[in-house]
Amino acid sequence: MRKALLYIFIFSLFLTGCNETNNLLKSSDYDYKYEAAKQLYAEGHYNSASYLLQNVLTAMKGSSKGEECLYLLGLTSLKSKNYDAASTYFKKYNETYPKGIYAEEAKFNTGMALYLGTPEPKLDQTATYQAVNQFQQFLDAYPGSHLRENAQQCIFELQDKLVEKQYLNAKLYYDLGSYIGNGVNGNYEACIITAENAIKDFPYTKRREDLAYLVLKAKFDYAHNSVAQKQEERFNDAIDEYYGFLNEYPESKYLKDAKDYYDKTPIAYKRSTNN
Repeated sequence: MRKALLYIFIFSLFLTGCNETNNLLKSSDYDYKYEAAKQLYAEGHYNSASYLLQNVLTAMKGSSKGEECLYLLGLTSLKSKNYDAASTYFKKYNETYPKGIYAEEAKFNTGMALYLGTPEPKLDQTATYQAVNQFQQFLDAYPGSHLRENAQQCIFELQDKLVEKQYLNAKLYYDLGSYIGNGVNGNYEACIITAENAIKDFPYTKRREDLAYLVLKAKFDYAHNSVAQKQEERFNDAIDEYYGFLNEYPESKYLKDAKDYYDKTPIAYKRSTNN
């Protein structure tokens, strides 16, 4: 009879919306509300399920259902795309039930919530670093997990986003060129440092060639715009960069453009490399 009443409630909830939810929230039968929330979750009505679970969580604390209730709150938030709330609930679960039956999944889903909430590359990437760190914590805690490959793949994708941010920053510095807001040649120096750091931090990135070409361009332009007493040293550095680029990317899509940069180098500074 109780189960039948529950299904009647769920059906009426679909028909009448929030009024039925509000009526149920007034009930003191927390077990009934909890079962209704689980049924709503099973049916894919995550926002309604989350609303009810939040209402019963305190009452369920300390009971056999309290652990599952907290974990379900994380899941409903994750599936309703409320990623900040999801990560908070999953973290709270791991803090409250470090040896709980959902501890492994909660640890992984904390990372997943952060991963899904990361912004596009042109924006601040603090959340992306947090997501990488969380997945790494998961891998350290559960090295043999069946979710290991999923976590590693997410880390790779997050790293791609971090590299893309670095590439966009380096490209912006290069595009600003000799604009004196960052000092004479400051933008070229910033481009070189940013791109080289990205290559160092993420040596296997798919953006490696693009970053290397940015370094090459910036070094040649840096030399061209330098004062006379600094040009020889900086052109020689740019020439070294050119030959290093040819060696690493003999079939690069940038070969013609790279050669154009080299060909524009004053003859005096080519001599030391050719001899």
